[in-house]
Amino acid sequence: MIDRWTWYRVTLALSVVLAAGAPALLAAQGVAQEPEGRGHRLSLDDALRMAERVSEPVAMARAGVLRSRGQQSVARSQFLPQIYGSAQYTRTLKTQYASLSTSSSDTSTAPPPPNCSAFVDNPAWTPQMRRDSINAAVNRALLCPAANGGNPFTGIRNLPFGQANAYQLGLTVTQNVFAGGRIDAQIHEANAARQTAEVNLASARAQLVISVASAYYDAVLSDQLVAIADSTLAQDDRTLSQTRLAEQVGNAPQFDLLTAQVTRNNQLPVVIQQRANRSMAYLQLKQLLQMPLDDSLELTSDLSDTSFVPGTTLAALVSSTPDTATAERAPVRAARSTVQSQQSAVTVARAQYIPTLTLSSSYGRVAYPRTGLPSWGDFLSNWTVSAGLQIPIFTGGQIHGNVLTAKADLQQAQAQLRQTQELAALDTRNAIALLQAAQASWQAVSGTVHQAVQAYQIAEVRYREGVSTQTELAGSRLLLQQARANRAQAARDLQVARLRLALIHDLPLGGTNGQPATTTAAPGTSPATLQLTVPLTPQLPGQTSPPGAPGGTVAARRTGGTP
Repeated sequence: MIDRWTWYRVTLALSVVLAAGAPALLAAQGVAQEPEGRGHRLSLDDALRMAERVSEPVAMARAGVLRSRGQQSVARSQFLPQIYGSAQYTRTLKTQYASLSTSSSDTSTAPPPPNCSAFVDNPAWTPQMRRDSINAAVNRALLCPAANGGNPFTGIRNLPFGQANAYQLGLTVTQNVFAGGRIDAQIHEANAARQTAEVNLASARAQLVISVASAYYDAVLSDQLVAIADSTLAQDDRTLSQTRLAEQVGNAPQFDLLTAQVTRNNQLPVVIQQRANRSMAYLQLKQLLQMPLDDSLELTSDLSDTSFVPGTTLAALVSSTPDTATAERAPVRAARSTVQSQQSAVTVARAQYIPTLTLSSSYGRVAYPRTGLPSWGDFLSNWTVSAGLQIPIFTGGQIHGNVLTAKADLQQAQAQLRQTQELAALDTRNAIALLQAAQASWQAVSGTVHQAVQAYQIAEVRYREGVSTQTELAGSRLLLQQARANRAQAARDLQVARLRLALIHDLPLGGTNGQPATTTAAPGTSPATLQLTVPLTPQLPGQTSPPGAPGGTVAARRTGGTP
């Protein structure tokens, strides 16, 4: 059985060890301090501009707008003529017309060599004599394959048969004359896709503002919570020193010393956990801004000031009247554009039943020179005009299936539009309620800190003069800690709620984490034990909740006294 004095000596030695090792214990926590690196002074407006440049969702939304513009151009091009030019050169290495010549290997039955003399014009000839001479020259050319490289047609330069060189120049024009409304429907479908893409871009930008502002305010809030925890630890250290001195001179009982030691030592895990949460909040902000994780940040925007700096982006947003109409919410507009697109898709599917008429024309120039490049006079013209009518007679149910699929997609889009309208109305009311709650919470706690400071100062004087107990001093200290944490959390929630309502026109449904702080009594505890839950949102992937704090929150506990 350990006597009272032995227990006193063991407890005193343990408290001295913990007091001496507290700095080393805090420094040993890898997540307790911000990493050293290049320092950056960063305001909230600077963070928003930086995030706009590096945000992947915004870049993807811009790509969606660019893609929809291309789809519009493709759809509109069907109303205009399609003109294509072509140029082709063909070199014949071996031709089937060479077999028409008489084989030179059979000399026993070979006829005497033909007269291969060329045509020579005589000005003294009559027209009939000139025609007879030309016909004779053509016949001689056909009977002289050896003189013409084995091809009986090469003597006639403009014949296309078996020529060694062939040049073709072409121009083709195609124009849709009647498509049964298919082109109009495709243009409407592309326009609806463009509207959806622009809505998505505005929504991505609004969501980025909320995400960056929430992460920024979470980091500032974590700084204040760390400062509160450090201040409480310093107060506990001061109280422990005063109590130890009073106990040594006989003015304080041993119980007060043990209580001061336990209170001070219980504050160390709170400080460690708050610093760990601060590191996680800073990492979340750096990840959104795509900054090196080893860089250090100095946040210059003050959380305690609930008014935005004039001239900044957020000040311009909050100063404008928010558009809370349900029909103009970004998800509703996107769903409405989807319905219009599906209606056009039904028209496109039905247009397959209707015949289509197409008009086309082709113009070409061809030349077959014997050697070298042809001159323009060597080219001959080909020009055709055609009209094509395509009539669906039997497709095996393919068109009917396409129509049914388009109708089903339209019905689904209409149902999604109705559902989105209902959710948008609820989300808008929720945003207004959150702002009202945040404003009421800020007004309720705005003056509490000053009162808590005065109460703690009085309690500290009373305890130093020996007219109060340490339980009263500890209760006053925790009330001050709670009041400071509540005011910091209320300021953060008010800023986020104001931003959310200002951007409600472009925000997606449930696109923020602007829930106000909650102060609830832990289950199974008496009114003298109160748990303060301060959300640190958004929570990092894979983040674990600290002991006693659900869902990535920081818990500050008060024991003794009355709330």
